[in-house]
Amino acid sequence: MKKMTMIAVDLGAGSGRTMAGCYDGSRLELAETHRFPNEPVMVNGSLYWDILRLYHEIKQGILKTAGMGYKADSIGIDTWGVDYGLLDVNGDLLGNPYHYRDNRTDGMIEAAFELCPKKQMYERAGLQFMKFNTLYQLMAAKKQQPHILDKAETLLFTPDLLRYFLTGIKSTEYTIASTSQLLDVHTGDWDRDMMEKMGIPSHIFTEIIDACTRVGPIREDVLKELNIPSMEAIAVAGHDTASAVAAVPASGEDYAYISSGTWSLMGIESGEPLINDTTFSLSFSNEGGVIRNKRVLKNIMGLWIIQECRRYWQREGQALSFDEMDRQAEESAPFQCFIDPNDDSFFTPGDMPRKVQAYCERTGQKVPGSKGEIIRCVLESLALKYRLVAEELEYVRGRRLNTIHVVGGGCKNRILNRLTADCSGKAVLAGPVEATAIGNIICQLIARGEVKDLNEARSLIRESFPLDVYEPKNTETWDEAYHRFRKLTQQEEDQI
Repeated sequence: MKKMTMIAVDLGAGSGRTMAGCYDGSRLELAETHRFPNEPVMVNGSLYWDILRLYHEIKQGILKTAGMGYKADSIGIDTWGVDYGLLDVNGDLLGNPYHYRDNRTDGMIEAAFELCPKKQMYERAGLQFMKFNTLYQLMAAKKQQPHILDKAETLLFTPDLLRYFLTGIKSTEYTIASTSQLLDVHTGDWDRDMMEKMGIPSHIFTEIIDACTRVGPIREDVLKELNIPSMEAIAVAGHDTASAVAAVPASGEDYAYISSGTWSLMGIESGEPLINDTTFSLSFSNEGGVIRNKRVLKNIMGLWIIQECRRYWQREGQALSFDEMDRQAEESAPFQCFIDPNDDSFFTPGDMPRKVQAYCERTGQKVPGSKGEIIRCVLESLALKYRLVAEELEYVRGRRLNTIHVVGGGCKNRILNRLTADCSGKAVLAGPVEATAIGNIICQLIARGEVKDLNEARSLIRESFPLDVYEPKNTETWDEAYHRFRKLTQQEEDQI
């Protein structure tokens, strides 16, 4: 067959890149063609995405891909979830899209519960209650900037907005819509009754289309500007976690996945939503998958804490490579102190080393002093959190999970992979690193009829990309630490 080339645009919360995916009928190869920072901008106390810069960088990625000799047949875009842009009646952007870490949503969850009982909201949307969900962002917009919301004709989530800039076609992809808390998890369509309860205008939401849908050609003016031949835009799994999970090289069903990066998204796949008293009390989300299955998962504050520690030390003139941070963590004594990675104090940027120390002070633990001790504390705490969530998943699923697949950039952290295997007592299979981009490319191949379905796609991934395997060792040394961690996090919850 003719070798096909596709461009995957993968935007994370800290950086973005374009990848060329080449498929020859039996193997898939990836090449990075452009990488760029994705830095939020603080203006007048509010945190925004620099969306036009991101669009510019996408175009630069297309140019660089062509300049490297690739003739791309199609392009797909995936990003983080929940955030959106508003368009007016002319299709023009109404202001800069807010960053999900902006504090404008403070108090909005509580305001929503006054309009609809918490349990009823969960039964309809099936999502973990996170203050950055689109529902709460729109409630904040209604309260704080009604003049902008009143002018809005269309809402598009970030990947759909960027695809609209390229094509002029407005549509909403299913997996990204599922992060909003405004989608009915049972019907897969907008919950317009919930929108009415919350006072959110329903007319601004577009038709929902599935992942792996051929949307249309790139606009003529864009082709002319970039001096490239025609190219097709495909709606891939717009939510980056959905793309990453599509690339989990699993066979069988007895596994959990961790999409590891700034966030750790840990869960299982299910044909139906899992919504009951247990999943409600344990705060599990039911997000959409590539084949309209459900990703039953929990958001865990992942390597964000490590990344923020490193950024703080760099600003203080104490730059450390990730390898050096790992070395110092390895040299530090184990099991000295723990944090709950999902504690609210770790959500916002700032002096993250001090936040870790303050948590340990508050909970009556030994306070980590050195950089290595702080990093060790965070890594061990993540491994302990993974074990806790794995046990919860086994309980709601009703059977044991034998393997944990770790995909995404975080799977390069060998220490965390080893700690996770030892702590959980499960084999950890790490890779592929570029899972999100691979999932993006896979969706394009399925849309174009080159790969039949997700099972065939995962077989292709296993043939194309190597995995690192971590077998559990020294599991008994973790049991006492896990008991302390469970007691610690339960005490914290009791105080809330």
